[in-house]
Amino acid sequence: MNITAEHLTYVYNAGSPFAAKALDDVSLTIEEGEFFGIIGHTGSGKSTFVKHLNGLIRLPSSQKHYKKPKAKKGKPAPVVPSLKVGDFDLGSRKTDFYALRKKVGMVFQYPEAQLFAETVFDDVAFGLKNFEKELTKEQIESAVKAAIGIVGLDYEAVKEASPFDLSGGQKRRAAIAGVIVTKPEILILDEPAAGLDPLGKREIMALLHRLHSTWCKTVIVVSHDMDEIAENCTRAAVFAEGKLVCALPPRALFLKTEELRALGLDIPLTAKLCLALRERGIGIDCDFTADDFVRAVLAKRGAQ
Repeated sequence: MNITAEHLTYVYNAGSPFAAKALDDVSLTIEEGEFFGIIGHTGSGKSTFVKHLNGLIRLPSSQKHYKKPKAKKGKPAPVVPSLKVGDFDLGSRKTDFYALRKKVGMVFQYPEAQLFAETVFDDVAFGLKNFEKELTKEQIESAVKAAIGIVGLDYEAVKEASPFDLSGGQKRRAAIAGVIVTKPEILILDEPAAGLDPLGKREIMALLHRLHSTWCKTVIVVSHDMDEIAENCTRAAVFAEGKLVCALPPRALFLKTEELRALGLDIPLTAKLCLALRERGIGIDCDFTADDFVRAVLAKRGAQ
């Protein structure tokens, strides 16, 4: 399922003295199959954008009492925001948001804080039972077992355990299992590696690539970690003050060092090393992943 947003605008507390524009005329397409990154400073609009993708925030045109704005005399017709996720038109009142949320899974930051059931099995099964009420007990067990297994947990060891007795990393995996158990086509994660040590971060990103190749066609990660974006994403969008600044592959994005720093964003370690080498007259052409940086450096050294 492709995602196509056009002129997406959103204002918190609209019509009040506390109104704040979180999205400002955002147009962006995310193709099916991408491992897509979204980056930006706190308050840039990136979290508000992804909350639109499964209808947690709904377009005004999908509301019951919505009336299309009329053009004022001598002025162009007002632009009506639109958002489509596959065949779902999120600007339509007829959209089945229940069906949409089965197809678009959302994992919030620190998802382990949302665990609540008495056992890991019940926690993972909760969403599945709500989305697919017609499933038999055996079908539910099979789906839960598969979800727990794909996130790297031992089904027999954890199914009857309290989720609160798991380690921090296991809790996060169990929480992710509860989202992907319905096999969503699009998986969205807000800061999936937040709070983890370097090994934990590598393990979580390896898990997301495994899900991307087997369960979820499209993965979207919101992240402050530029190294994470460089190492994992096929393309990334930069948000600032509610606007989309650009959407580029990491190879092109992290050449925009001055622009990113002007927005208060960092760049990956590999990009910093490339800059330092360039100042010494050594040009390195790489995609800013660690492996490609090492390859390029060794190739440069071998050519000397």
